[in-house]
Amino acid sequence: MVYVKWVFTITFWVLFASVLHYTLPQHDVVRVVSTDVRRVDFGANSMFWAQQDTAQEGATRINRDVRFVEAFYENGKPMVFRNEDTGWSWPPYFKLDSSNLQAELTDLVSTKASPQWVVLRHYGWRNEFYSIYPNAVAVKPVDGPDYSAINWFNIVFLTMLAALFWAVYVRWRRFRRARIDPVLEDMEDSLYAAGDAISEKRSGMRRWLDTWKKK
Repeated sequence: MVYVKWVFTITFWVLFASVLHYTLPQHDVVRVVSTDVRRVDFGANSMFWAQQDTAQEGATRINRDVRFVEAFYENGKPMVFRNEDTGWSWPPYFKLDSSNLQAELTDLVSTKASPQWVVLRHYGWRNEFYSIYPNAVAVKPVDGPDYSAINWFNIVFLTMLAALFWAVYVRWRRFRRARIDPVLEDMEDSLYAAGDAISEKRSGMRRWLDTWKKK
């Protein structure tokens, strides 16, 4: 039973941490080399895509045009981002300006010989096997690849989340000590008392049987 409890607890926290890691914003310093629009057919990975432009919302589509951004890190590693509206759905970025963002990104395209480095804010993961791409949210030009972006939103959000969990935990412990533990102790005492009574009756029965054996 203890192992089942630990497996459930670990699984819950791993899933919770995965949702946070996927949803919370991240910052990458990259060099944009190309922007384009591709026709995408959705399949098993459809849950990792956002939605069509807000103005085009309607019936669910199995394929549509998606804006993409191709970029490189300073170490030469490539990265491909998508650029989709999130609208009013999850995650709650309320992004409605993917067309404007695509124009900004196109204007920031540069070459290896004359690089223009940018900080690209995004969320999500990149997985080549399942064709999953992080979704670009905002872009800002910076002086060079050494720029270090402090993710203040994540710091504040995670601090507040930790404070909330701690407050709930403390109140739960107080409630348990005041209301639940006394009830459990009473039940445990009742069970022990019942067990003692049964043991006493069994002992009395054995003594009575022993008197017959002597006869």
